[in-house]
Amino acid sequence: MLSIKGLIKVIAERKILDGINLEVPQGQVVAIIGPSGGGKSTLLRCINGLERYEDGSVTLGNLQAKDVGMVFQHFNLFPHMTLFENLIYAPIKVQRISRDKAIADAVQMLEKVGLAECAHIRPARLSGGQRQRGAIARTLCTNPKLLLIDEPTSALDPENVKEVLGTIRSFAHTGLTMLIVTHEMGFAKEVADRIIFMEDGRVVADGSADTFFSSQGNPRVRQFLEKVL
Repeated sequence: MLSIKGLIKVIAERKILDGINLEVPQGQVVAIIGPSGGGKSTLLRCINGLERYEDGSVTLGNLQAKDVGMVFQHFNLFPHMTLFENLIYAPIKVQRISRDKAIADAVQMLEKVGLAECAHIRPARLSGGQRQRGAIARTLCTNPKLLLIDEPTSALDPENVKEVLGTIRSFAHTGLTMLIVTHEMGFAKEVADRIIFMEDGRVVADGSADTFFSSQGNPRVRQFLEKVL
């Protein structure tokens, strides 16, 4: 489904991505971990077309740009709209879905993420966890085939982390291809089919979640895991 070959991204003469090669089949859930500054978020932004790159290729198979959804660290909900209005905006204005269907889908999605009672509240009055769950719901209302999630809990208070991870967990393994940048190792181990470790713009290790944490042969990855687990 997703094919990345020789991807290079340079900022101020520094290679943020240094020859990334990656193949992700349809329906796979991939967690991308590693130290800060390793290029993880930049990789997602290049996949989604938000960042230009100097060399290499990103191929989405039979998907189009509209089939790719992204959830950002800082929610990015429209502040002047209610949560419900945020959810129906892109389906109606961008995807040209009928208003009736967009409304029905939004109602159903708010129920799924536990925010039905917040439908007519603006983002400023929601907690961080509610905003992030709302951002996830808004993205899913566009019916993406590939979902990119960039550190969904990094801007949250600790008490809100669990509810957001629970929301993501509920949509994993439903046929949706997911790439999740995260520092939550327990969550990555539980939800992902595959773990990728990135550092200095390179893929240092890539393996199944079943063995990545239990029998890691790469000494740098072992060192990292010893510090965060």
